[in-house]
Amino acid sequence: MSKEDLVFEVDGPVAVITLNRPAKRNAITEEMGERLAECLQRIRRDDAIHAAIITGAGGAFSAGADLKQRAAGGGARAKDQSPATVIDARLAPEWSRVPMEKPLIAAIDGYCLAGGMELALLCDIRICSPAAQFGLPEITRGFFAGGGGPQRLARAIPQSLAMEIILTGDRIDAEAALRSGLVSRIVAADALMDTARQIAGRIASHAPLAVRAAKETADAALDQPLDEALRLGQTLRWIIGQTDDAKEGPRAFAEKREPKYRGS
Repeated sequence: MSKEDLVFEVDGPVAVITLNRPAKRNAITEEMGERLAECLQRIRRDDAIHAAIITGAGGAFSAGADLKQRAAGGGARAKDQSPATVIDARLAPEWSRVPMEKPLIAAIDGYCLAGGMELALLCDIRICSPAAQFGLPEITRGFFAGGGGPQRLARAIPQSLAMEIILTGDRIDAEAALRSGLVSRIVAADALMDTARQIAGRIASHAPLAVRAAKETADAALDQPLDEALRLGQTLRWIIGQTDDAKEGPRAFAEKREPKYRGS
């Protein structure tokens, strides 16, 4: 893989990951997946990065894993000699297992299928062009999505539609994705990245510790009973209230100026 197959850029507090194999509809090779995981880890660890965008070049987000590379290598089981009855979460793509405390935005144009859709589902906010198409077609190839697609999709949209997508392998278009809540807005393709950057910039302008705590609270609420989620939120809210940034916000408001957050 050439490094140009996956481009990582940082513009101030916002990072951008671009899948860049447009001739292959940004199909993700094994090497791209490894570098993607490295980029996500850098976003996690770099305190100067407050938000990130994931997108694809050339009119597609990603058509998923590179099946030609997979077939040439004998399939996913080629490196897995364990009994088929043994389930190991570590066999999922490394990029799908990177914990992420910072907000991720998916800017989706064209195909967002299979592993590409799983990558989009990692993101907190998804926006798309009118040409976007979403699906988990793995079921039609004799297996099913292994990068968290069924699990995350069932949390992201109504159960019946999620199951239809998972079990039929059929695609939905941008309008259906918007109606279901899979994406938050549809924008023209030529405005897609500008819109993503505006959203990312807006998020990055806030106190970074407060943003991370709000994301953690919302993520945890997906799995916790309401009373536990409320307790966690109250605890994190108290912690954030002790930070310098929590004092700077009200002070800046009173002084009629923009706040200067320092992440402390």
